[in-house]
Amino acid sequence: MTLAAQILATTIILTTPILLAAIGGLVNRQGGIVNIALEAKMIAGAFIAIVVSSATGSWLLAVFASAALGGAIGYVFSLTITRANANMIIAGLGLNILVAGLLGFLLSRVYGTSGTLRLPDVHLLPKIFPESVSDVPLIGPVLAALDPLTLFAWLAVAALPFLLANTRLGLRLRAAGNAPQVVRSVGLREKSIQDFGTTFAGIFSGLAGAHLSLASIGLFNEGLSAGRGFIALAAFYFARNRPVGTALVCLFFGFLDASQIRLQTAGLPPKLIGTLPYLMVILGLCLAAWNTKRKLQA
Repeated sequence: MTLAAQILATTIILTTPILLAAIGGLVNRQGGIVNIALEAKMIAGAFIAIVVSSATGSWLLAVFASAALGGAIGYVFSLTITRANANMIIAGLGLNILVAGLLGFLLSRVYGTSGTLRLPDVHLLPKIFPESVSDVPLIGPVLAALDPLTLFAWLAVAALPFLLANTRLGLRLRAAGNAPQVVRSVGLREKSIQDFGTTFAGIFSGLAGAHLSLASIGLFNEGLSAGRGFIALAAFYFARNRPVGTALVCLFFGFLDASQIRLQTAGLPPKLIGTLPYLMVILGLCLAAWNTKRKLQA
């Protein structure tokens, strides 16, 4: 396997959790809510995936449990915004802190550990294609590394533009975010539509967490998400809520993530290399803001 093929395969896999969370955040943003709490649902999904996979021996049940928990957290989070009129930014940051604290408490009190949870008989995500396809030039390693959640993420990217632009639910969601008065004038409840969007974001963020814990490592760590929820937020913001553009931005961040692993083998300081994706997030957001300001001035 060539170095280019290895980096490409690693890039695709590392992109998956960022892409899943970004898809959820994008849909949520279309409905008018900026979801700062993607990180909370990701880490909760990663935790429950390990617990359910170990208890049942089924990766599929673990994935469904992650989606269900993420969706439930997303729905409750949405109620604080749409019904209790909480500030969405403050509520999102608070949820991130709350979930991290609760998981730390559970690790200590229930499992008697701190930081990392290792459970027996954890079933990882299976590979879709047999190992023999890795012999195919260039794309072989990518095909050999594909898991169900990675395939699902890219199928969602392909379907999302049509669903948002050509289905009744997609049009209602966009209307709730851009013209809530129009939604109310036709007798629809924009808050319920926004609740759906936030629950959807929770489901996809939970799936992102399941991929983090079940794709290869088979354990849970409190820092497992490593800010990927915020990178996902930056991805769809930078791409202006366009599904394909968001996927390409996520792919770029996945490439940076894969590259830093290779750079560490070259003897560069790991902590310095680890800042690369976040520096690119800041640079990207600055460029996006500059471009928007330039267009407004023109």
